[in-house]
Amino acid sequence: MPRNHEVTAKRPLLKEDGSLREPGWSRQLCQIYDRKQIKAPAWRIKEWDYYLVMNSHFAAAFTISDNGYFGMQSVSFLSFDDEPWEHTESILNVLPMGRMKLPSDSRYGITKFQNKRLKLGFKANPDKQERRIRCKYENFLNGETLKCDIRLSQPPMDTMVIATPWAEKKTAFYYNQKINCMRAEGMLSIGDKKYIFKPEDSFATLDWGRGVWTYDNRWFWSSGNGIVEGKPFGFNLGYGFGDTSAATENMLFYDGIGHKLDDVSFQIPEKSYMEPWIITSSDRRFEMTFTPVLDRAACIDLKIIGSNQHQVFGRMNGQAVLDNGRILKIKDFMCFAEDVHNRY
Repeated sequence: MPRNHEVTAKRPLLKEDGSLREPGWSRQLCQIYDRKQIKAPAWRIKEWDYYLVMNSHFAAAFTISDNGYFGMQSVSFLSFDDEPWEHTESILNVLPMGRMKLPSDSRYGITKFQNKRLKLGFKANPDKQERRIRCKYENFLNGETLKCDIRLSQPPMDTMVIATPWAEKKTAFYYNQKINCMRAEGMLSIGDKKYIFKPEDSFATLDWGRGVWTYDNRWFWSSGNGIVEGKPFGFNLGYGFGDTSAATENMLFYDGIGHKLDDVSFQIPEKSYMEPWIITSSDRRFEMTFTPVLDRAACIDLKIIGSNQHQVFGRMNGQAVLDNGRILKIKDFMCFAEDVHNRY
């Protein structure tokens, strides 16, 4: 199978033995995910929807996840101006094991979680070519409630879809879609303080993941959206886990069209995540310096379960090259790059 194999056939994601039918990448969700076809215990299945809504001044992130033996429902707010700061609140629920009924297709349905403190929901509406995020999180920060109602526009455009196996376990797989460059419009409030997302400068990314993971994994991921030379531009870069011999998940997006990249590498300073990084692709089509502004760091060590996360927000400067050879100059482009090690 050639490197960066593009999948175009619409058929079931998994074979009868639970292994991936066709590892590779695609521009849309053409392979069909069905939780009932998985040949692994329910406690090993991991499903999540993650939205990041951002402009150059502030951002909000929302996660609804069912990781088998635990779920993590999380909301973050980040401010990049003056003295950057962030605050995250998370709720763990025990043994969801599929009972949260996350949709099997990112294009349809409602993803939701509710308890006495948090009400969070994502709704996909393909007829209106939009998504909606609504949240009410009581006692989010200093006793004040976070509320939001945000609409994301999703006109027809390429996305990044990857189907990745693990060589050491044939029933382990990662099926993931990243949707970049969705314009965002709406309001988020924390107490009396209001933050307005305007579609001229605010964009959202969806990270939609389904699969069976092995226990110990470390990955690197970077994503960003904005306007370059008058058109929506975004990128998705990632590596570090699974068998990526069939395809990488590295792509550029410009004016709705996806442009495939080969391998990428993050050169992270040993002294501090807050020093400048170098991010480059093996085909030299993504050459950037990433200057950090804020490190959203989180560390959990429960012996069997552990997580060490550094989601670093900052600005990219450099150049990106489209499939046709066109060079885009990237300047002070707000985005994030992360280094995450999970054991669960």
